[in-house]
This record gives sequence, C-alpha cells and structure tokens, in this order.
Amino acid sequence: MVVVTALVGVAGGVAGIAVFLALHLIQVVAFGFPFHTTLEAADEPAALRRFLTVLAAGVLAGVAWWALRRWGRPVVSVPAAVGGARMPALVTLANAGIQILAVGLGASIGKEVAPRELGAWLSQLVTVRAGLTKRETKILVACGAAAGLAAVYDVPLGGALFAVEVLLGEISFATALPAFATSAIAAFVARLVVPVETLYDVPHVTMSPSLVVWSVLAGPVLGFAGIGFVRLTTVLQRHQPRGWRILLVMPFVFALVGLVAVFVPQVMGNGRATGLAAMNAQLTDPAVLGLAPVLFMLVLAVAKTATTAGTIGAGAAGGTLTPSIAIGAAAGAFLGGAWLFVWPGSGLAAFAFIGAAAVLATTMRAPFTALVLVVEFTGQGPTILIPALLAVSGAVAVGYVLGRRRLAGVA
Repeated sequence: MVVVTALVGVAGGVAGIAVFLALHLIQVVAFGFPFHTTLEAADEPAALRRFLTVLAAGVLAGVAWWALRRWGRPVVSVPAAVGGARMPALVTLANAGIQILAVGLGASIGKEVAPRELGAWLSQLVTVRAGLTKRETKILVACGAAAGLAAVYDVPLGGALFAVEVLLGEISFATALPAFATSAIAAFVARLVVPVETLYDVPHVTMSPSLVVWSVLAGPVLGFAGIGFVRLTTVLQRHQPRGWRILLVMPFVFALVGLVAVFVPQVMGNGRATGLAAMNAQLTDPAVLGLAPVLFMLVLAVAKTATTAGTIGAGAAGGTLTPSIAIGAAAGAFLGGAWLFVWPGSGLAAFAFIGAAAVLATTMRAPFTALVLVVEFTGQGPTILIPALLAVSGAVAVGYVLGRRRLAGVA
C-alpha cells in the first residue's frame, strides 16, 4: 500500500508536468511567448490576434471533439473513475489534450479537469494489478486525480482536501493519509519542471471592521451568484450540441468570445487574468477615483460568466474551478468597491479575495477546499481568514437552503 500510494503521487506529478508542458508549448506557438513565463492568452496585446486565436480554438477543438465523440469510446469522468469505471487510454489522453489546446488558445474554460483526468487514469494503471481492495482502489484513484490538481497549481493541501471533501466525501484517517501523501509527492515531483510561483500575485490584505461587516452582508449575495453560475452552466451543459452540430456551434460561440476578448481580454483562458485584474485593482479612495473602477469589476464578472457558460454550452469540456475564482473575485471587488463609498478603509484586493473564496465554496460545495485553494493560490495569511470564513459561511448557507428547497419542490 505504501509503494502504490507513492507511485500514485508520482503519477499525479507526471500529469501536472504534462499539462504544464503542453500548455506552454501551445502558447509559444500561438503567441510567441517565452516558454518559461507567466504570460498567457489574455496578455496578447493585439486585439485581432486575440480574436483569431479564440476562433481557431473553436474550429480546432470543435473538429477534434466531434471526431472523438463520433468514433471514440465514451469519455469516463473522474467521479465515474473513482466509482470504479475504467478510463479508456486514448480517449482520456485525447480529451485532456483538446482541453489544453482550447485553453492555451484562449478559450474561456478552466484547465484543471485535464490534470485530474490524467492523474486518475495513471492511478488506475498503477492500482489495477496491485491486489488492492475495491475501497483502497477508489481512495487512491481519487487521490491520483487530486494529485494532478495539486501538481499543476502547486497546491498540495488544497489537492488533498479536494480528494477527501469533493471526490470521496469522507474525511477520515483512511482517506486523509493517502490524500496528503499523494498530493505532497505530486507537488514535489512537479517542482522539478513546473516553476514555483504564486498563481495570483496580489497585495497583502488585512482585516478591518469595515471588511468584517461587509463579509457578513455580502456572503449570501455571493452565494446567490455562485448558485446562479452553477445552474446556468448545468442547463447549458444539458443542451450542448450533439453530432455534427458542434462543428457549427463551437466556432460561432468561440467567435463571440473572441469579440468580447477584443474589448475585455481578461475573459480569455482559465480565469487567472480576471482574478488578477480584480485582486490588483486600486480603489482606496472612491471619492477621488469615482465609479469607473467599480463598474469595470461588474463588467469583468458578467463577461467571464457569459463567456465561460457559453463555452460550456458550445460543447467544450473543461473545469469551472478557476473561472469560479475569477467570477467571485470580480463580484467581490464590485460589491466591495460599492461598499467603500459607505465605509472606506479597505482595498479591493481584500474584497476580491473573499469573493473568490465565497463563490468557489458555493460552486464546489466544498468550503474547506475552496478556502484553502484560494489561500494557496494567493499566498495570503491568517489576517484575512475571519472575514473570509464569515462570507463563506453565508454563501454556503444560501446554497444549502436553496438546494433543500429545490429537493422539496421535486419531491
């Protein structure tokens, strides 16, 4: 069991390295960026090139997914793999590769599903002949998927919590020990290739009385935003184009996303650019700067929501983890900027951080994982945890109440 756990951790690290190398190679070819750089599609200065690359993503990914879904075996999701379904090798590799191609060219979708799929698939290869019990195999496949996430983003604690809270739904000694070990090993292995850097480089944020009061009031509002995003993407996912229709719908929708990117380049990619814009916006004295920075945060939140939902509705496969952070950060910055007109004293970075944590906690239905991921993504310390916990509590409570009412309505 110890040997297999270590091998699963290595597999997660390999999955993270593969995604990193593929993504950066695509960006080198498409945009001419240096290989080892933090630049991404949203950093392309030429508006026409931004439009053309997103359009190219729609054409290439549309053809690739059409062919894969027509002639390939059905894609097995990570939750299904954790449940015992075997992931077909070529289809899994192809599906992950198309996701990375689309994100690298600027599609408004998260890249985090690809390393999870690769990590789960590699973990199945490791565990298939190890003589493990069904429960042990389930735990290690979940850990392998989460280890891929931990490796690609260098978030070992967030990856471990993702395994036990989201994929397994069980926090116990039997699940926590392999989850911590595999995520730690995966992050260590990935560091041999993947640069160690903070995903969101933001100013240091601190707590203030104004921020605490705002967190209590804004938490439920952010919860509604998160639930709305989940329901929108769920509905659109059910109505994704089937068969040859994806060859028409995906390029058309991606062209619309490209048009938005001409004016709001931050919508491109997995959401990091939107999150950075929100967390680094400057508005300490709204009386001087006025409403413009606040309204721009609202534009970012709406634009990222629309482009991500549209991308999913067009038939793309991908994640909503980092887009949720982006939407939450922009929404938090907008609500916080408006709050500063009432009670000044905090910077927009603090509001954006809390908004990201609250919305992600709602969309993932995993408050512990969400908060830890945002902390690891930003490198922020405990000085912001009190208002963040208050906002996350309010947001998750809204999601819980709405979920119960929906179930009661169905019953």
